[in-house]
Formats: sequence, structure tokens, C-alpha cells
Amino acid sequence: MTDPQRPQNNGDFVSDARQELAGMLQDGLAHPSTKPVLIWGAAGAIAGAFLPFVSIGLGLAAGAGYKFYKRVRPE
Repeated sequence: MTDPQRPQNNGDFVSDARQELAGMLQDGLAHPSTKPVLIWGAAGAIAGAFLPFVSIGLGLAAGAGYKFYKRVRPE
């Protein structure tokens, strides 16, 4: 299923990521990418709390970063 609010894959990841982030910041929780990114960030933070040598902040960044990347480049 294609999301009409996702940026088109034109080959430039930075441009697509910037467009997606701008949409998330502008629309807040109404944007289709915001909730999944926040949920994966929270899951990463919880995992970071239980894993040795991984902090909560690193887990949060890893979880949110992974889901953000998969929203910009789903394939």
C-alpha cells in the first residue's frame, strides 16, 4: 500500500528525509509517520534499559531512527 503523504523515492535520501521530517513537525500526531516513529523510539528505550552497555537514549535513537528510515525507504 502506498501512502500519499510519503515522499517519492527520487534517489536522494537526504531530500526525502528532510521532506518527511518537515511534514512530521508541521502536522504533529496527525502525520502518518509520527506515531510509528514514537512507538519504535519508546520500544528502543525500553530495550535499552534492559540490555547491558546500551543506554535508554541510545535505544530511543536507534528505535526511532530505524522506523524513520523505514518510513522514508520502505523497500
